[in-house]
Amino acid sequence: MQDGKNLSKIEIEDQNIIENKELNIWEALIPVVLLMMMLAYNIFVADGEALGEYSNQFILLIGGGIAAIVGLYNKVNFSIMLKEIWENLRSVFVPIMILFLVGALAGTWLVSGVIPAMVYYGLQVLSPAIFLPASVIICAVISIATGSSWTTSATVGIALIGIGSALGIHTGMIAGAVISGAYFGDKMSPLSDTTNLAPAMAGTDLFTHIRYMSITTVPTIIITLIVFSIISMSIDTTGNADLSSLLMSIENTFNITPLLFIVPLGVILLILLKTKPLIALGAGVLLAALFAFIFQPNILDGLASSKFSAITNAIFTDSQINTDNEKLNDLFSAGGMKGMLWTIFLICCAMVFGGVMDAIGALSRITKALLSVATTVFGLFASTVISCLGLNTIASDQYLAIVIPGKMFKKAYEDKGLAPENLSRTLEDSGTVTSVLIPWNTCGAYQSGVLGVSVADYFVYAIFNWLSPFTTLFFAALRIKIREISSK
Repeated sequence: MQDGKNLSKIEIEDQNIIENKELNIWEALIPVVLLMMMLAYNIFVADGEALGEYSNQFILLIGGGIAAIVGLYNKVNFSIMLKEIWENLRSVFVPIMILFLVGALAGTWLVSGVIPAMVYYGLQVLSPAIFLPASVIICAVISIATGSSWTTSATVGIALIGIGSALGIHTGMIAGAVISGAYFGDKMSPLSDTTNLAPAMAGTDLFTHIRYMSITTVPTIIITLIVFSIISMSIDTTGNADLSSLLMSIENTFNITPLLFIVPLGVILLILLKTKPLIALGAGVLLAALFAFIFQPNILDGLASSKFSAITNAIFTDSQINTDNEKLNDLFSAGGMKGMLWTIFLICCAMVFGGVMDAIGALSRITKALLSVATTVFGLFASTVISCLGLNTIASDQYLAIVIPGKMFKKAYEDKGLAPENLSRTLEDSGTVTSVLIPWNTCGAYQSGVLGVSVADYFVYAIFNWLSPFTTLFFAALRIKIREISSK
């Protein structure tokens, strides 16, 4: 799900799960409990700056240090920890490169007029009354077509944030709608890496998995659309009153033309043609830079001493385009690659913590403890959900949240006489979609960085994502569509 075909070449589905018989459950939980306490203090007491701007990053490193001490106490060689850290960091190399390109994309799409054009035309089509449910549907369609929630957010997601902000809609609501639609589409797309990974772990085939997953996924997205429709009808916006002045300000500042849509459509086309994400996004940056020279020469002249300098600043540092409307001034700014550094540091530090926890056998121990209390069918489903949520939090990576429970719970589902698609569906309902709700998870960090909205702001509005685990548990509790492989 991180982006179409973005799995590490390490072949994560063949990854060994490290076990450590010396480690007991309480020792395995020490780094987790201390990490949660430190993060809670930083977020709720110190307002996110207990150790400065990069507090969460430092706390994750401290958590990794604590885990390493626990591992050394339990006779785990330090070189094994370093190896796992390196494997984790290597697995996120491509996502980090994509993040850099997304920063460059945002900068060049701004100075070329692509984002302003999207906002300009979008304001005339999407009214506040339908904006949120329409955003869910648009992102779902793009994500099904591309198989990537990441690509969806980096293209139409950025545009929808701009349009919705101009209409006066809270950015947390917009981001929640974008993420809900993007993850629904990604989850149901046969092109998605996680949608292929989950059935591979459970022992079923791709299309059986997708059909069975629709049983819980379709009701969840319907509820999501209903809630967003109600919110859209009830929110109080100033969008209509300011619409004419906003449009005039955009026209006065940029050269707006439908030809600018060639850039985003070109990127989406490359993704649909299964071009590698790095190439597709890189092409989007270069094409936008070319369009900036053609369509926005006055903008470039006003940003730097030369047009070339303005483009390089947009790619690598930041750009701020001022209009005669204060609301647009806040909207028309981008941080380039530099603006993604905080997010990239967060991902790297999370990978350090997750790597040490894996190396000392803590992830395996915690998952086995959950498996040991799963004595009923519902208990098995609940243990799988808790395991996926926990690994998204501890390991900070959605792939591990699918791979480890998938391997650990596969035999337990067989022993209960349950078809493997029960496991693959539960892995997706609780592992794939909740990764974006954890700020230091690779997915949460990415979406927050790309959309410019903190996880705390969009958490409640990412309705599809947090509702999915409850839906799968509801179906399990009532034994609705729980497919068996025997009469057991």
